[in-house]
Amino acid sequence: GDRMRPIALFLLSALSFLPAPAHAEWLQASSAHFVIYADDSERNLRRFADQLERYHSAMSLLTGRKSGPPPSPSNRVTVYVVDDGQQVRALHGGKSPNVGGFYIPRAGGSLAVVPRVRTGSRNTTWSMIVLLHEYAHHFAISANSMSLPRWFSEGGAEFFASSSFEPDGSMWVGRPAEHRAGELFYARDVKVADLLDPTEYLKRKNRNNDAFYGKSWALYHYLTFDKGRAGQLSNYLVELNAGKDQRTAALDAFGSFEQLERDVDGYVARSTITALKIPASMLSPASIEITRLSAGAAAIMPAQISSRRGVDAETAQTVATEARAVAARFPSDPAVLTALAEAEYDAGNDQPAITAANAALKLDPSQTNAYIQKGYALFRLAETADDKAAAYRRARAPFVALNRREPDHPIPLLYFYRSYVEPGLAPPPLAVDGLRRAAAVAPFDQDLRMMLCTTLIRLGLQDEARSVLQSIANDPHRGGLSEAASRMIARLDSQPKWTGDGIDAMMPSGASTDEGE
Repeated sequence: GDRMRPIALFLLSALSFLPAPAHAEWLQASSAHFVIYADDSERNLRRFADQLERYHSAMSLLTGRKSGPPPSPSNRVTVYVVDDGQQVRALHGGKSPNVGGFYIPRAGGSLAVVPRVRTGSRNTTWSMIVLLHEYAHHFAISANSMSLPRWFSEGGAEFFASSSFEPDGSMWVGRPAEHRAGELFYARDVKVADLLDPTEYLKRKNRNNDAFYGKSWALYHYLTFDKGRAGQLSNYLVELNAGKDQRTAALDAFGSFEQLERDVDGYVARSTITALKIPASMLSPASIEITRLSAGAAAIMPAQISSRRGVDAETAQTVATEARAVAARFPSDPAVLTALAEAEYDAGNDQPAITAANAALKLDPSQTNAYIQKGYALFRLAETADDKAAAYRRARAPFVALNRREPDHPIPLLYFYRSYVEPGLAPPPLAVDGLRRAAAVAPFDQDLRMMLCTTLIRLGLQDEARSVLQSIANDPHRGGLSEAASRMIARLDSQPKWTGDGIDAMMPSGASTDEGE
């Protein structure tokens, strides 16, 4: 479950689609940037994990951007590999029949759900393309302090998502984005000028089913490989970083939009297109540790994936019933008890959640999620406690304990801050610094960044708030939050000393945060 953002997009039928746990042989692959759970062979899983780490390495190499030190263990992307597309769609719970996989970015719990990926074939499958596209965004946001224009984000994600992996460990990057070919030929054209100066493009009422992704890919690909344009992309980023608006930065870096339009169209019309082969020796091989899950952990996996995905009031009860049945069979398995704690918390049962979490931690103090679920339950009990200050102090304790074990896990940093604000106390500087740190280690979680902005505005730190707001306002995926950030920037423009009165009314209601195609 996810307390910051309950996602009620889950179908009751999901549990029946998930693998029958009776003969499941779930494995976990753990590496620097990913944790992958799959009911699959060790050989397949190792190859899949290795490909994802090589992909990360290729992006570092080609963008010249390191995404900082490896993430704190809980801040890695967790990938759940389920049996097929039907299960993916059941877990996604949306209305789209074409979901090939989906990704949810959130502090301390970013997750992707994909169907089993065929790693042996040279052609990248659609579900792998979705995963690679979303991880390219994750990488770019983690590696950049500045926010990037939407065409650059999407064009880059498409550019990298069509990568393919060779058996010898080498990779092809920049292959044709064949999944966008139809769009470029048949969809309504988007001009280079629309991408580089989005003010006019955004005014159009009918932007659906146009060639935005395809054209963004074509522009990114052309600027990456055309020798006559060498250095222009990096000049463009320098201009943007210096605070130039998108149109000015593009004109300074690329010159005439009309000429660029002609050049890109000519480039796409060629019969062959450049791609780059990166030899295995240039990609740092990752160390991958594969462990077989206990029988109990394998049995609880369907309930755990459902909880992680996010449940609504109805499905929370179904998942909790399932988790209790597994816990009755495996009463002393700490992974099972931790998943039970989450399921009980999601179902609104705070005391049983705390009991299960305590039992898990007694058996295994390294069960990170047990600290979190216990903390969530104590926080919810504190809301109605008579002595609020004491109740929030108790609720803070599991988060403090987890922070000692994993200092850069963002959730304890966030809840340490909230343990002061919720009972109406002024947060000490240490708590505000913790919130800053949480937003820094999880820049892909825009709800967290928005909380930081509202805090900074209320503390009178408007300049610091403005730079964070700018990155939310420019984020292509977050409709409601982007608009709220723009409204706050406008308010700061007209009233530089604004300390947040009326700020809650500016926030969107129930913004969804799914990515996925």
